Amino acid sequence: MSDCADMSSYMSRCHSCRVESGCFMVYDRPNYMGNQYFMRRGEYADYMSMFGWSGGIRSCRMIPMNFGGMMHECMDDCDNFMDRYRMSNCMSCHVMDGHWLMYEQPHYRGRMMYLWPGEYRSFRDMEYGGMRFMSMRRIMDSWY
Repeated sequence: MSDCADMSSYMSRCHSCRVESGCFMVYDRPNYMGNQYFMRRGEYADYMSMFGWSGGIRSCRMIPMNFGGMMHECMDDCDNFMDRYRMSNCMSCHVMDGHWLMYEQPHYRGRMMYLWPGEYRSFRDMEYGGMRFMSMRRIMDSWY
């Protein structure tokens, strides 16, 4: 029914599941790491063995479905949305972890917007309404 970073506290193994509503991304390692598979409503009886996941499902994340348009999951820097995803811009996003900078132009150029964990349903409704975002980079430097 919700995100679970480590299923081992509930069960030792998970090789099948049933998604009753919504969509989930499941991972073969704890903390949303490793191989991943997208699951929508349905039953998945020993489905993981087909992908060679000997350890089964170790963590899962619910995917919010209240955003419109195409959806892509990105966990690393992207210097050009058009080249990677064949999309001309990004108008909304859900930051699940970390702090990011969204850039107006490819290759981290132009005006930027700082994003922290949370839902950004429409950049058009924000102060950056006229901007189109074409690249993004995770902030990794320490400020100490």
